Amino acid sequence: MKKTLTFAIMTAFIVSIIGCSSGNKEEASGKPAASGATETKAPEKVKLSLWHNYTGDDLRAQTMRATLEQFQKDNPNIELDVQGIPPDGYRARLKTVAAANEMPDLFVMWPGVMTREFVGGELLQPINELLDSKPEWKEGFLPNSFTEFTVDEKTYGAPMALSPTSILYYNKTIFDEHNVQPPKTWDDLMNLVDTFKKAKITPIALGNKAAWVAQSSILSSLADRVTGTEWFLKAAAGDGAKFTDPEFVEALKHLQQLSDAKAFQDGFNSIDNTQMEQMFAQGKAAMMIDGGWALTNLAANASPEALAAMRATVLPSIPGGKGNPDSLSGVVGTGLGLSKKVEGARKDAAFKLIYAMANPEVQKKTLEGNQLVSYKVELDTSKVTPIFAEVYKLLGTVTTTPVYDGRLSSAVADVVNNGLQELLMGGNPEAIAKKIQAAHEKELAGSK
Repeated sequence: MKKTLTFAIMTAFIVSIIGCSSGNKEEASGKPAASGATETKAPEKVKLSLWHNYTGDDLRAQTMRATLEQFQKDNPNIELDVQGIPPDGYRARLKTVAAANEMPDLFVMWPGVMTREFVGGELLQPINELLDSKPEWKEGFLPNSFTEFTVDEKTYGAPMALSPTSILYYNKTIFDEHNVQPPKTWDDLMNLVDTFKKAKITPIALGNKAAWVAQSSILSSLADRVTGTEWFLKAAAGDGAKFTDPEFVEALKHLQQLSDAKAFQDGFNSIDNTQMEQMFAQGKAAMMIDGGWALTNLAANASPEALAAMRATVLPSIPGGKGNPDSLSGVVGTGLGLSKKVEGARKDAAFKLIYAMANPEVQKKTLEGNQLVSYKVELDTSKVTPIFAEVYKLLGTVTTTPVYDGRLSSAVADVVNNGLQELLMGGNPEAIAKKIQAAHEKELAGSK
């Protein structure tokens, strides 16, 4: 019998992130409407531009592109000008057009900082009207799904995914060959690094070319282990904590310790996130620290044998750390943002597309494509990979902590990202912490 995991697991994960159709009808008698009744007009033809980052071969990208193609077939009156931009360059492209106030009509965007910045720049319009028009759909999302898409009680996106960012994936076959277990403590991890280095196996695959990986997938969770969540929230708010504080510097030193111990392969700042995942899937590294998005990439590209060898856990605890070791950093996934310039029939068409991309049926297809979602869907484990089912179950056992670039401004997040690239190449932790704090103070002063 097929085993299913209920959406209660996903509810537990997402809660911790934030603490009938109308138309002409015949009469009840079954008689046709009287002649002379007003005829339904053909829908007005409109054109919408759309940017997305579903350019890969992973199952989620395939599902979303197929959904767009089907939407265009079903709605010939709506012409879509679609641009697919590779993930590593997508955020930068959005920032560029946002600065010039030249946003596409619809675009994949992130909750949290990006949403707040775009709202502050008067680039977005809310979708409350759409959500309220489909109450069953709205109520189908997990608790707090809209929180990071909401500013001043107005909601600007409906999530199409769920993204834990700091899963420690490991190759059980390699672990068994060397008679080792997944790390529970920091010392365990460092001992694993030493063991695999001696066996001439890369301990941890890393692809930090786009700079966000070390921050989102490693530091966000690692630093929380050291500082605790409360410290980070205070630092982000400029409320009695600073990035120059000893605990944050200590977190940077722990990350640098991995680099100094040669835990990562040579050239880790020269390959991207996808290449990192390929390296792990091919058995060229014993471990990989990556987000939930890796699951759909691995399902599409890894061999059955490689998938069978994969396991997942959380990052190890840090001695004397203030954070909860049974946690993952994470955010609600992306949604479609709607430009403030879209009005009238174009707005109606945009609402139709937003629903088409995030409706219950597509949420189910997305989940079965090995991508976590923020929607109440039961998982049939026979339709997903074993590693996806394992991560799905893991989410029911952990709490969630903030991701740095989900809380800090884009400008400050860039400084963090660049600083971590420098740190991993031997940079000074104290000096890097000062750069981050200086950028953050400048941002806080500008927002007053």
